[in-house]
Amino acid sequence: MNNNDNIDIDLGKLYDNLRARDSKKIEGDYLQVATCFNDTVRIFAVRSTNAVLEMQKVHQMYPTSSAAVGRTLTCAFMMGAMLKEDQSLAIRIEGDGPIGKICCEVDSSLHAMAYCDNPEVYLKYKDGHLNVGDSVGRTGSLTVTKDLHLKEPFTSTVELVSGEIAEDFTYYFTVSEQCPSSVSLGVQIDAKCECSAAGGFIVQVMPGCTEETISILEKNLEKIEPVSNMIEAGLTLREIFKLIIGSDDFTVRQTRPVKFQCSCSKEKYTFGLKSLGYKTIKKIYDEDHGAEAKCYYCHKVYEFSEEDLKKILDELKVS
Repeated sequence: MNNNDNIDIDLGKLYDNLRARDSKKIEGDYLQVATCFNDTVRIFAVRSTNAVLEMQKVHQMYPTSSAAVGRTLTCAFMMGAMLKEDQSLAIRIEGDGPIGKICCEVDSSLHAMAYCDNPEVYLKYKDGHLNVGDSVGRTGSLTVTKDLHLKEPFTSTVELVSGEIAEDFTYYFTVSEQCPSSVSLGVQIDAKCECSAAGGFIVQVMPGCTEETISILEKNLEKIEPVSNMIEAGLTLREIFKLIIGSDDFTVRQTRPVKFQCSCSKEKYTFGLKSLGYKTIKKIYDEDHGAEAKCYYCHKVYEFSEEDLKKILDELKVS
């Protein structure tokens, strides 16, 4: 079947049929990558509900902060799928809103973590929807730093477009990656102020894509439900692909789990302490007789005893 055969498919009716089906919701978080239209279109999609909920609980986030950081975390998972083995990237969003900066890191294993300066933000629009844009800020920057195991990390910064996160990443991919993309991200918060659904997709136009194909995609994207609604309804990522494309003529290239998981360790914080230098650590050793380090991403606390500091001092003395 050709993609063009179903250009006029009733996406609203298809969505209603999928929503009404008698099937269990998928419980696990996962990501899929699909290609279509003779490999001239690539689509990333992710269900990130559990990861966003875990992040929300770790940081005790209020609804609007949860939505803003959750959208960023969701996009990070999909960007992680674009990396090669052992590569990683960091996202930093700095707007002029009350949330402050949002930081997120992801590796090629699709383990990601995120936090914001102020997790206690709860703003709404007049229609009752969470006001992510004003919470993040309409003015500021989005920075992506990639560790590609070259001599230096690659860093790219763009201005914020709206603070709504998805529009900002759409702009980032078009300007910095020079890859025309459409990014959709969503986080639903229930009556208990907990994440009940989260997910997203990125549609990327590759070389050779025709204007006709772009027109089909634009038409379909205008009609489909918000991605968090589809996740909440229990649609699979394959079904979301079908709604985006307007047919089932696509090939799934990857299916992988995603997880909110911190990469911190005492070894990493030991390295960080060493970077302070001998004199600083000696002062901590003499005055405090120990040190404590807390991870921003997972809030785990690492204790460094007097003996630990003495070992670090001995190693610095030798080096």
